[in-house]
Amino acid sequence: MTMRRREFVVGLGSAAALSWAAKAQSPRYRIGILDTVSRQTNPYFGALQKVLVDRGYIEGQNLTFEYRSPEGRNEGFRELAQELARLPIDVIVTRGTPAALAAKAASATIPVVMAAAGDAPGIASAAPTSGNLTGFGANLPGVERMRVEILKEMLPQVRRVAALLNLSNPSRRSEWSEIETAARALGIESKVLDVRTAADIEPAFAATAREHADAMLVGSDTLVQTNQVQIVRLAAAHRLPAIYTFRDFVEAGGLASYGVNLPELYRRAADYVDKILKGARPAELPIAPAARAELVFNAGAAKALGLSIAETLLARAEVIP
Repeated sequence: MTMRRREFVVGLGSAAALSWAAKAQSPRYRIGILDTVSRQTNPYFGALQKVLVDRGYIEGQNLTFEYRSPEGRNEGFRELAQELARLPIDVIVTRGTPAALAAKAASATIPVVMAAAGDAPGIASAAPTSGNLTGFGANLPGVERMRVEILKEMLPQVRRVAALLNLSNPSRRSEWSEIETAARALGIESKVLDVRTAADIEPAFAATAREHADAMLVGSDTLVQTNQVQIVRLAAAHRLPAIYTFRDFVEAGGLASYGVNLPELYRRAADYVDKILKGARPAELPIAPAARAELVFNAGAAKALGLSIAETLLARAEVIP
């Protein structure tokens, strides 16, 4: 082999070594996810993931997700948040008030981005002012009143409504207060069904029959979301028109939903994650409310219940088959 050729081969080897070294030294980020449901059953996680991919964060290359969910147990968030805090995590993304509170309590230094929290401003003000918390609220002013009004417009003869809520979740207590006030203003009796474990759900539906409830409002909570299939099935079995907080319940066969657009909030949370990974401090990113609410109907569920939805409602809603 000539000297020139040996130099060329050595040069190629050096270039390859430098290339591999550069890859080995490229930043590898670790994002903790503390969500109400598992990754496999979370219909919104893909929205966050897509934004991160578009910004150059590829799972398995320069990004690792540490996904945790308590599978229906709000009290499980504390242990999971502490587990994440013990890892080398760059940022934690949470969904729901209990998850955000747990992440904030677990670390005063790891940035926490709330993808959707029922009381985001309240969480920030109640937590120690270390400045590591930011993100988005999942409530809009008057949204509970609107759910009650939508039920009344769907069912003009409605007299009694049941609210399926987990009152161990701080956000649900204020939700119940707003539902009760809105129902009273429309001359509707309301009763809360406080479900705190999966075992409480079926008896709660049985109670709607005893109470002669005409319809149901279903709150958002780790327990409720984890048991989505059962809740939608029981509402259909009891022929109980129900309005939910998020559209995934309607996509699973529920009648109607009115609430914030969660894919949009997850996308906005991904934008905050990107900024933090590029050096922004959470305190520099404002805690912001959701931008809008959406009304969604399931035409098949309405037909099964023998309901004819008013055109005034359909005109401002998305209708899925």
